[in-house]
Parts: sequence; C-alpha cells; structure tokens
Amino acid sequence: MADDEQQQEEYDPTSVAGIPEAGRERLARMRDKSLFTSDLSVNEFLLVRAAGFEPLGLVVGSSIYHIGFQAGAWSKNQEMDVLTQAMYHARELAMTRMEEEAEQLGADGIVAVRLDVSRREWGNDLAEFVAIGTAVRHREGVLHRAPSGRPFTSDLSGQDFYTLLSAGYRPVSMVMGTCVYHVAHQGLGSWMKRVGRNVEMPNFTQALYDARELAMERMQAEAEAAEAEGIVGVQLVEGNHGWSSHVLEYFAVGTAVVPTSETHEIPAPSLVLNLNDTRQSGFRGF
Repeated sequence: MADDEQQQEEYDPTSVAGIPEAGRERLARMRDKSLFTSDLSVNEFLLVRAAGFEPLGLVVGSSIYHIGFQAGAWSKNQEMDVLTQAMYHARELAMTRMEEEAEQLGADGIVAVRLDVSRREWGNDLAEFVAIGTAVRHREGVLHRAPSGRPFTSDLSGQDFYTLLSAGYRPVSMVMGTCVYHVAHQGLGSWMKRVGRNVEMPNFTQALYDARELAMERMQAEAEAAEAEGIVGVQLVEGNHGWSSHVLEYFAVGTAVVPTSETHEIPAPSLVLNLNDTRQSGFRGF
C-alpha cells in the first residue's frame, strides 16, 4: 500500500517527536542507568537473558486515529478500502513510534510486542492504537537488527523467543495484514427459500473467505519485503470495532524469521516436577 511505504520512508531513528516530556525523561533514565522496566514475566525475563539479550526498558507507541466513513452496497460483498487503510496506517504509526523509542535506548529489537485497539467515548469514529513491548540488546554486540536497519520486532513470548534462537532462527519483523470487509445482506427471496432448511450460505462463506485471504496475503507480502524465510506464531483475529453488524475486520499478525545456521537442532525437553502439587509431574518444553 502506498501510504504504508511512505510511512516506512518517514522512519527517523533520532526522532522523539510525539513523546511527552515525561516519556523523554523516562527513556533518558533507562539509557543512562542500569535500571530497566519490562512487561516480561519472570520466566520470560530469565529466558531472554539466557538467549544472550539484556532488557533495556518498556517502549510504547500510540496513535489516536480518526477512522473515515465508507458506505457499502447493501447486497454486495466488497472490501471497505478506506477503513482498511485507516486500520493499517494507525497500527503502523504506533509501531513506528515504539521502534523510535527503542532506538533511543540503543536497542537491537523489541520482544513480546502487543498491539491493541480500543474505542474511546470521544466518538465512534475515534480509536486508540497502542504498541508496547520490551526493548532488548544483545549482550555481546551481535547484530540482530532487521535488514532495513530498524530494530527487530516480535510478538513471540520470552519462551518462544528463546526456543527460536536456540534452534537457529531469529526474528526480523512483526508482520501484519488487514482487511475490512462488507458482508452482503441476504435478500428477502433468498431468505424465504432457506426458511427451515439446513443449507450453506454461499455469499456469506465467500465473503469471509475473501477477507481472510486478503489479510493473509498482505501479511505474507510484508514478510517477503523483510527478506524472511517464513512466519511463525500467526494469529488471525476477527473484529468489528463498533461498525455495523455486516462490516468486520480480519487482522493477520505473526513474526517473520530468518535462519542463523544451517542446522536446526531443538533441545530435548526436560523433566519438571511441580513443587506446588507433588502429585503432578511430566515433560515440559521451555
């Protein structure tokens, strides 16, 4: 999408634009001192360190976005491209600002990224997009940035991040695809024909198929642009965001990865005894 490419070009690793004064002071304290903040759990924190990375601090990007209006034809399946573009651009703004905060800390990347959308009471056409994660830096200075030179981003948990690195892969970018789609209404004649019968609704089926495929295709295109080998941890989420009952969004998101070695050996799971309940034990992963 053209606007997304423009947003990529506007990325400024030295920018603190939009960060409030208190936020700049927070980043300065984390940069100049050994104290860090993190939303990682205890297990995730320890595994990220075991993978050779030091957490630097919690980084956040936010965008309050006005979502435009678009009307869909009553009886037609169609993408709502104005709404699709709004959802895409707002998320990119939040992600870019989070990455710019990570740059201020000298980070190699951001792990355990969450990307949330929430409505406010200011109006049905306003939404807040927030990206939040923990900035990290490799302890030995090994370069782990994305091919674009930006910090890598990943929505993998600390455990998955550790396992991925141990198996000879590394994350390069959190990739996304979205599609806002209008599902055609059922005509009276079609409704009458189906009353009391078990029968597939082909126009509804096709609409949801189309919307999912568009979201997945766009996510894969982002991964190809990031020169990735594949995408792991893919989630496909359906949302309505307060639009009409026949307008919905499919949002596909995952972490694009590249290999770091030719061999990909997965460590064997270890036997763990749960000390909280000695009656339960078993094999666990990482």
